[in-house]
Amino acid sequence: MTERAAASLFRKRLDEAAAATESMLDALLSPHPLAGEVERPARLLEAMRYASLGGGKRLRPFLMIETARLFGVEGEGVLRAACALEMVHCYSLVHDDLPAMDDDDLRRGRPTVHKAFDEATAILAGDGLLTCAFDVLADPATHADPAVRADLVLGLARGAGLGGMVGGQALDLEAEKKTEPHAPPFVMTMQAMKTGALLLHAIDAGARIGGANAGQRAALDRYGRALGACFQVADDILDAEGDEAALGKRAGKDAGRNKATLVAALGLEAARTRRDTLAIEAIEALTAGDFGARADVLAEAARFTAARRS
Repeated sequence: MTERAAASLFRKRLDEAAAATESMLDALLSPHPLAGEVERPARLLEAMRYASLGGGKRLRPFLMIETARLFGVEGEGVLRAACALEMVHCYSLVHDDLPAMDDDDLRRGRPTVHKAFDEATAILAGDGLLTCAFDVLADPATHADPAVRADLVLGLARGAGLGGMVGGQALDLEAEKKTEPHAPPFVMTMQAMKTGALLLHAIDAGARIGGANAGQRAALDRYGRALGACFQVADDILDAEGDEAALGKRAGKDAGRNKATLVAALGLEAARTRRDTLAIEAIEALTAGDFGARADVLAEAARFTAARRS
């Protein structure tokens, strides 16, 4: 497949994954209580839906869906697991935007949850999305094999928790208090946790659901790590030179707060070089995995990540 054809197929699959994710999230976040629930408070549910519906590229669900597709696995189960991951991602954005953390008023071109509702509701909405994610993964509707469900729960918990996203956010907040420049190794570690861990989980979970063998999982792990790092350095570059209207959020905030970014640590040109090198590394990992043309869409995802403008 030519790169042009792969790019066209990538866009089509990304749009399809976004639409399917939106539909499944809408169903999962319905007002109807599940067995074991008493009721779903209307204002809290509205905030959870506001935080998770109607926006975003749905890159993480797409990556999980496409990785499982490498092995011929599609359908409701993988979509549910992808939505669980997206719930965790959306919860993290709600909490990151709070005044106690990044203090942002705009997300995806509209007011952040604590601005549209209030801070207490935003905290509870994030809590609700996080908890709901594990509810979805633990449900037999996600996968018939309890061992697979347990692996998915463990993988998401590790990616989202102390040694992953939450720990990375803690390191990011600590870094803001320092006055000296941040060393590149520290920035890379923090970013591998804060951003990379959930992107890597998308790939790992897709491989687990798909039944990948050890060699295939190792190749996909290398792909996921390179892609996650590429995504974050691209984000750093966008904050430094991006357009706020295109980004849908405040631009240029990193430099003013001594944020730990690779633009600050390496300089803009070196950051661009690293971004492009990581995209190549991700594509080479797929080649090493011997997936052939089946992986063309995932390879295009790496090119898209490096070239994105929002």
